[in-house]
Amino acid sequence: MSKKALLIIDMQRGDFPPAKFRYQADRLIQNIDRIAARFRSQGLPVVYIQHDGSAENVFIPGSEDWKILAGLSPKPEDIVVSKTANNAFYKSSLHDVLQKQAIEEVFISGSATDFCVNATVQAALALDYQITVIADAHTTGNRPNMDATMVIDHYNWVWQNLTPTQGSIVVKGMSELGLSGTSLPSPEDS
Repeated sequence: MSKKALLIIDMQRGDFPPAKFRYQADRLIQNIDRIAARFRSQGLPVVYIQHDGSAENVFIPGSEDWKILAGLSPKPEDIVVSKTANNAFYKSSLHDVLQKQAIEEVFISGSATDFCVNATVQAALALDYQITVIADAHTTGNRPNMDATMVIDHYNWVWQNLTPTQGSIVVKGMSELGLSGTSLPSPEDS
């Protein structure tokens, strides 16, 4: 059985201000926190990926916008990786961190579905990881030609239909992973 890690992408305060709509943000935060707790309880890594937008003068490390959202509960043992592009693997330490821990399968969650989550899914596939995208643990806002639910549904469909490389890709909801009730099985069971 492959070793697994949870990736939590861009769940930062600056991406979720009150005036910026993110589809079901409160539920998303609860879902991610539940998943992270289960991974930790099994001794599996939880990786918070934070966007460093210093080049664009946003999400500057140490600023309020850069910090992890209230409601999530990062622990000292969690890994933090900084990124500067949509793709969390691009010129970051993410691949090295996962390789050093012999991670073969990544569970992907976070924001925004159509930007950083999608770019990271595509990169992980090209790097031959086994990928589980958690269908109800990523979000986005309304877009010019689609509302947020359509964007999320569209990308969940796209990811399910990608041609895998040496790895694989599946899209599963919290309930399919056994993570929606009060009794949470191990992600090893997925």
